[in-house]
Order: sequence, then C-alpha cells, then structure tokens
Amino acid sequence: MVKETNEVHGAEVTILTSATMTVAPALPMQEHRLPLSNLDLLLPPIDVGVFFCYLHPTPTAAALKEALAKVLVAYYPLAGEVVANADGEPEVLCSGRGVDFTEASADDVELRELRLGMVDEGVEKLVPAKKAGVICVQVTKFKCGGAVVGCTFDHRVCDAYSFNMFLVAWAAASRGGSAALAPSFRRSLVAPRDPSPRTHSTDALIDRLFSPLSSAPPPPPSSVTATAVNRIYHISAADVKELQARARPTRTKLEAFTAHLWQLSSRAASERQSLCCMGMVVDGRGRMFPDGAMEAYFGNVLTITYGVISAGDLRRRMALADVADDVHRWVREAATGEHFRGLVDWVEALRPKPAAARAYLGGTGGAEATACIVSSGMGFPVGEADFGTGVPAFASYHFPWPAGAAYVMPMPSARGDGDWVVYVHASPELVKVMEEKHSIFKALDNSYVFGGMGDRQYTERTGLGVHS
Repeated sequence: MVKETNEVHGAEVTILTSATMTVAPALPMQEHRLPLSNLDLLLPPIDVGVFFCYLHPTPTAAALKEALAKVLVAYYPLAGEVVANADGEPEVLCSGRGVDFTEASADDVELRELRLGMVDEGVEKLVPAKKAGVICVQVTKFKCGGAVVGCTFDHRVCDAYSFNMFLVAWAAASRGGSAALAPSFRRSLVAPRDPSPRTHSTDALIDRLFSPLSSAPPPPPSSVTATAVNRIYHISAADVKELQARARPTRTKLEAFTAHLWQLSSRAASERQSLCCMGMVVDGRGRMFPDGAMEAYFGNVLTITYGVISAGDLRRRMALADVADDVHRWVREAATGEHFRGLVDWVEALRPKPAAARAYLGGTGGAEATACIVSSGMGFPVGEADFGTGVPAFASYHFPWPAGAAYVMPMPSARGDGDWVVYVHASPELVKVMEEKHSIFKALDNSYVFGGMGDRQYTERTGLGVHS
C-alpha cells in the first residue's frame, strides 16, 4: 500500500493507494501495430487528464473495471502502448496489455473539502500520472462516500473529441448499454495526397503556423515553466452572453472569450514582452468531411492557428469587438478542408523529422510575445458521464503541461445551466489579472460545485454527517 499526502484547507490529507492492476480487453486480439497519422505526429509526447466527482452513491471500482474491459474491445488502441517504429516515429503497438487501474482512498477528508479550483493542491493526486500504456485510471473514495474518477491519456494517440467518445462508451457500458458511435481508425481518411496539389497560399499559412522542430526557437527555460500555476474557474452563463454581445452577436461565444483573454494577456505582459500571441485549437473533422464521414474517427484532427497584436494596442486602442474580429479572421483562414489536407501533405514531406506549432512559442512574435492557447472543451460529455449511479457533481480536464505558453480550456458546467468551467494553466501574472475584482472568472468554491447544499442537504445526499 502506497501512502501520499497533500494539503487541503491547510490540513494534511492522506491518499492511500490500495491496489493497482491492469484491466485487459474482455476479448483477446491479434497483436499488430497501428501507425499514427500525420496529424497525430504533430503532437509532442504529452499526457492529458480528466476527472469526474461523484457524490454518494458512486460507481464501484469493480463495475468500472468490468465496463472498461468491455469497451476496450472496440477501443483496442487504448489497451496498447506507444512504441517507436524503424524511423524513430511513435506508433501504437496494439498488444492488449490493458489499462493500469488504481484504487485509492482518502478516508480523512470529505469530497466537498477539496479545493478543486486550486488545482495544484486539490486535484493533482486524484488524476493519475501515466507510467505505461496509452491511458490509466484512478478511482479515489472519500470519507463521505463520494468518489473521484480520474483518467490520463497520451495526446499523441487521440484528441479530446476522441477521448470523449471513449468516455461516453465506457459510461454506456457501465449502465449495461452501448454507445451510438463505434470508433473508426481508418487512416485513409487522413492519408497524404500524391502528388500534393497544395497552393502557394496553403503553404504560406502552414509555414506561418508550423515549423520543423529543428528550426523552431528553443523552449523557455525550466524556471519559467516551473512558476506556472493551475486553476479552475467558473463563468456564469449571463457573463458569457454579455461578452458575446460586446464582441458582436455575429461572433461566437468562443471567439468573444478568446478576444477577452487576449486583452487580459496584454495586461499581464512584462516590459520585454511588447507583443501578445493568442492561439486557438481548431478541429478539422467537419472541415475535411462536411458529410460527417469523420464523425467517429479516433485520433488527432487538429491545427493550431494564432494571431499576434502589440500589447499596447490590445490595452489602449482596440475595443473587444475589434479584437474578436481579428480572432474570427485567423480562425476562419485555418478552418478549411484544404488547410487540413495541405497540413497532412506538409507533414508527409517532412517525415521523419518532427514539427512544432509556432503558437506555443509566441508565433511570429517569438520571444518578445506572450503566448496563450485556447482549446474548446465545449464538447465535454459531462452530462453523459453516468457510470450507473448518476451524473457527476463536477468534472474538468486537467492539463498542467510543461510549456511556457498559457493553456486555457473552457467547458460546460456539470450544473447544465449554461455556465462554463474554465481550466487555466498560466503564469502567476496572468492569473493575477484574471482574478481581479469584477472579473468574469469566478473562484470555484464548493458551494458552487455542490449546488449550494447546506450541511443538512449534504447529509441527506451522502447519507453521512458533514463533520463526522
């Protein structure tokens, strides 16, 4: 049994790891290798986490493992491991090794005592660090009878859209059903063209957004990434709507949010940072195949576009609507089927050399620019994460990545009322600006997470005393 401790509300909380086992697919499979697509190869070796908080009654570890074994039959690459091919590129060895599954307990604390918004102290021990395989799972039980289900996956194998498909299928299997969509691993959907009909304008955009890793600027020193902090906030539906109205009703909520964040980034810029780079992750499934042929495709289908504006202009001369117009412009130019197909061809010509997205390094602004990336998590299936005992009280992605750029991910609140939950990995300077008085970014206190339940309501819901 492994014992770990961390601080919650100033008190020492002990996490006891009672057992870790490997859950294999319910049916055997023939071992084979699944190549990563050219779009997968754009991703660095990085893991992404997600966690769900359930009040009593909660899904049991046994039920979760049984359902996981069933769903891994269809999602067999998740039961494999990433290995290198003859050219040194990553690919998935579909071996059926299974998924590492850890059962843990925190018997000296109740779920609602966790400060989930303070990610580094309240969440870090609940989302497992992946040591092998493609994904891993941890279930942590609490004194109150509540539980947290945490998962970590290798981003090189799939994007959030794909992992959401898996989560929905796993939950459906736990309830004795099956998901509507079966995953597709058809690499022909993202195969390069030969010869490539890329135009000059297509190449120009790709060269602005990506570069060979060998010619990319060096990453920031570890001292910079070490100071980054992780937070989770919530934004009311009314504030989201008001932000969109200020940005122009023709702009999407995500464009308005990104424009607002860009303005905040300018206020957090240091004296040496005269420019601000704002990027956005764009999904290409509907762009490459408007007919829905990629609806069930499992893998990465992403590009990262960006814009660069001077910090002075963002602070003093540009209204929110003007900034949102700029966001709309550079998102629209990358959100085309031709861009994604051209990107597939561009990676093919570069292989086996790796590439990097310039937005992470300040784009055309380089070292003189702040860098922030927005990735929409609005497809997060929090309302479908019912593993047989009800939907979660709270859920979020967890992405404390080791890079200098800030990373911000808005997603729907588990309350289902139009509010947003926003995961933030950023510098202390940007977090300070985001937390200023009258900010739309509200602290994630537990009265919000658990629906404002008082002690009596909490006792009735969990069956346990709050202070017992």
